[in-house]
Amino acid sequence: MTTQRHEFDPTPFLVEELPPRPRFSLRVRPGNRAALAAALSLELPTTVGHRASGPGPEVLCLGPDEWTVLVDEAAPLVAASRDAYVQIPHSLVEISDREITLRISGAQALTALTTGCPRDIEAMPVGQGARTLYDSATVTLWRDDRQDFRMDVWCSFLPHVRAILDQVLVELRSGL
Repeated sequence: MTTQRHEFDPTPFLVEELPPRPRFSLRVRPGNRAALAAALSLELPTTVGHRASGPGPEVLCLGPDEWTVLVDEAAPLVAASRDAYVQIPHSLVEISDREITLRISGAQALTALTTGCPRDIEAMPVGQGARTLYDSATVTLWRDDRQDFRMDVWCSFLPHVRAILDQVLVELRSGL
């Protein structure tokens, strides 16, 4: 009989598919950003990677003129965009059917993500996000807490990304 104890976490991280939510890609010239933000009743962060969230829309700045916007209801945003377009040219494209959002959380969520991502995810502050790669798939990462992330994955890449995450889970459970 041995006195050694072999303890391991059977679930180093969890992957769950989140319910669909209306999602838009918004583009506007930097000089029109403030006027469009007011017209759409959105906060549009000016720094890439920063996000605005709270009650209502959630907005992530992906570039100097590009944002991902998540809302609870699409119709009010679409109507406001239509009303503002003549005065403030912009592009608002619904991309809800293009992507699936995965929540990746748990003690080794960061490890699971760094296995396939060239970006220094550990350096990403809580409350920020970024467009990056996971293996060969373009994804958007949202860091909600220290070990709690959301990953927006194009539907066509979802089986590939899930297979990699499943393999990472097997390896972490086995102690590799």
